[in-house]
Amino acid sequence: MSQPTTRGTVWALVITSVAGFMAALDNLVVTTALPSIRKDLGGALDDLEWTVSAYTLTFAVLLMFGAALGDRFGRRRLFQVGIAVFTVASAAAAMAPGIGELIAARAVQGVGAAIMMPLTLTLLTAAVPAAKRGMAYGIWGAVNGLAVASGPLIGGSLTEHISWHWIFWLNVPLGIALLPLARLRLAESYGTGAPLDLPGTLLASGGLFGVVYGLVRGPADGWTSTLVLLGLSVGGALLVAFVVHGMRAKNPMLPMRLFRSRAFAGINAASMLMFLGMFGSIFLLSQYMQGVLGYSPTQAGLRMLPWTGMPMLVAPIAGILADRVGGRPVVAAGLFLQAAGLAYLASASTPDASYGAQLPGLIVSGIGMALFFAPASHLVMSSVHASEQGIASGANNALREVGGALGIAIMSSIFSARGGYESGQAFVDGLRPAVFTGAGVVALAGVAALLIPRRRPSVAATTPTEDRTLQPASH
Repeated sequence: MSQPTTRGTVWALVITSVAGFMAALDNLVVTTALPSIRKDLGGALDDLEWTVSAYTLTFAVLLMFGAALGDRFGRRRLFQVGIAVFTVASAAAAMAPGIGELIAARAVQGVGAAIMMPLTLTLLTAAVPAAKRGMAYGIWGAVNGLAVASGPLIGGSLTEHISWHWIFWLNVPLGIALLPLARLRLAESYGTGAPLDLPGTLLASGGLFGVVYGLVRGPADGWTSTLVLLGLSVGGALLVAFVVHGMRAKNPMLPMRLFRSRAFAGINAASMLMFLGMFGSIFLLSQYMQGVLGYSPTQAGLRMLPWTGMPMLVAPIAGILADRVGGRPVVAAGLFLQAAGLAYLASASTPDASYGAQLPGLIVSGIGMALFFAPASHLVMSSVHASEQGIASGANNALREVGGALGIAIMSSIFSARGGYESGQAFVDGLRPAVFTGAGVVALAGVAALLIPRRRPSVAATTPTEDRTLQPASH
């Protein structure tokens, strides 16, 4: 079998990075546009919240199912299906005549993202020689990390200078360009060919839906409200049943035996905790810069670039370091730096803080985030057999999304209990304990990373020749 070529590697990196960027960007891109959306389309506050959570919910609950479909019917084929669904839904969101139609389009966007996102890593792995995967994951991680963190900046800039509709129109030309490129430049590959695990899919999707729904709606509806308690309790029970099913079924969607690996268990725990602390912190700090310090959405995003833009500079270097010394020390160092940066930002937050006082915390947080993304992806993909990489990628992305939803819920609750929006001082009174909590959670993620075995990532586990990979025709 022919080995991956340099040209094929570059094309795979470009295609999967752009697709991952679109999916990751839409997590937070809407947040700074909500006032303009409400002005144009109307709707109550709860309706506006659903323009954010509808995407998060469908994205989180269908990630593992999307990965399983790709393993079964062809990763490239399903990747194209995901891109098409995401692109059409983006156009529908841009043209939505009312808030209900926008929420529905956002939910369908999440379906498309859930299909294409977990397949980006498996397709990239098949196209990149083992010796160069650290650098490739570094670039992929840099692009995806930038998308997650810069969502408020891009959304605010488009809303402020053009129109909120362009938040969604932005995806359409990218999606149209990716479809033929994916067909012509990516190799088709499959997983084990095992039957689809429909009971496991229903248990995982239902369980994640209930838990994420409860976490997203808890701050708004109250943690003791009937629907929130029902979602958390039923969702939790379904997830327990999913774990039992994964231990006993013949061909489970997520074999629980994977978690016997300290590498797989450690990196997934670290990823979930990292996104918990990071998402919640960005959610509150972006509001702090606008509501307390008086910056416009664009100004706030620009001032956060030392944090949000750092992955573009540092993550490729982190990938090279991971190839040389292993992913474990790089990931752990990044998480502890991220925690230190968040703790500094919490302590430096005052109603009249200068940008210079915040800058050290932004830089340290950015370096830490960049050191995490690339080696984390490498550790996930190298911790399992090649035929199970789609499952591993879907599980890791699902846990990240759940961590993000949990982070916003927990830190918003802490903020509401200790502060509020009445004044700058009230906001800071709530912000500081919430971000300190985020720092502590990210530090726990660093501890989880240290539980990963101390060794270089195994290239044997990710050798593309172990998979049923078909090279595309030359063009």
